[in-house]
Amino acid sequence: MTRPQTPGELQMIPIDQIEVLNPRERNERIFDEIVGNIKALGLKKPVTVTPRVDGNGRRYFLLICGEGRLKAFQALGESTIPAMVVLVEDEDAFIMSLAENIARRQGRTLELLSGIEQLRKQGYDRKAIAKKTGLTTEYVYGILHLLEHGEERLLIAMESGRISLNVALAIAGAGSNDKAIQAALQDAYERRELRGSQLLQARKIIERRCTLGRSVGRSAPRRYTNVTSASLVRTYQQEVDRQKLLVRKAELAQQRLLFVTEALRQLLADENFTTLLRAEGLDTLPKYLADRVWPLGRAA
Repeated sequence: MTRPQTPGELQMIPIDQIEVLNPRERNERIFDEIVGNIKALGLKKPVTVTPRVDGNGRRYFLLICGEGRLKAFQALGESTIPAMVVLVEDEDAFIMSLAENIARRQGRTLELLSGIEQLRKQGYDRKAIAKKTGLTTEYVYGILHLLEHGEERLLIAMESGRISLNVALAIAGAGSNDKAIQAALQDAYERRELRGSQLLQARKIIERRCTLGRSVGRSAPRRYTNVTSASLVRTYQQEVDRQKLLVRKAELAQQRLLFVTEALRQLLADENFTTLLRAEGLDTLPKYLADRVWPLGRAA
C-alpha cells in the first residue's frame, strides 16, 4: 500500500514555508511544557516534512509530524526549524501523519477513532493499522468492531475510563439479551475487570443503552446505522464544553463567596458596626458563613 520512503535529509527550513497537513487541537498545558523544554534544552527531534510546488511554482513543505514542535518554535520567535525532508506522495504523507498522531495517543479512545477509521478507509486491515500505529491488533479490532456496530455509548464510556475495552466488547456481544448481558457482567466481575463503583457504572451504561439506544442522541430511541468518528468526537466535545461551563460557574461562585466573606470579616472587625448589629439583634451568622469568616474560631 505505502511506497518505499526515500531516506530523509536534515535541513533548516523557513517556518513560513511549512503548511500543516493534518492539524489538530492540543492541550494548552502540554503545549506550554513543549515550549519550555525547547527553550531550555533545544529541539531534541526535528520535524518531518515533504516538499511540494504549487501552481505558481512556489516551493513549500507539508508538515508530516511535529506540529507541536513547529508551533513552539513559532511561539519562541524562531524563523527556521530543523526538519527531516522526505520524498513521499500525498497519500503516504497523510498516512504517516495519522500513524504518528495515533501512536502518541494510546489510551484516549475518541482521539484514536478518527485516525483508525481513516486508515481503514484507506484500505488497511487491522493488522496493518496495528503495525503502523503501535497499537495491538486486539485493540484495533475491538475499536473497529464497536464502530461498525454503532456502539457509541460504549465507546464514550471507554474513553471516560468507566469500563474497559474487554467489558465493552462483552456487552456489545451480548446484544439486547438481558440474560446474556448479565452473564457478561458476571464474567467480567469474576475476571476482576469490574469492581465496586465500576460495576455500578457498567449497570447504568447498560440501562441507558437498553432504554435510549446505542447512540447518545437525545431523540427517541432509534436504531443507529451510521455512526462515525466525527459524531463521537463532536459529542465528546459538547460534553467537554458543558463541563468547562460548570467549572467556570463554580469558580465565579467561589470568587463571590470569597468577596462576601472578606467584606464581612472587615465589617465585623469594626466595633461600631458590631454594636449596631447587636442593638438590632443581628449579631449572629449562619454556621457555614461564620466558619468561613472566622476559620480559626471567633475571638472572644
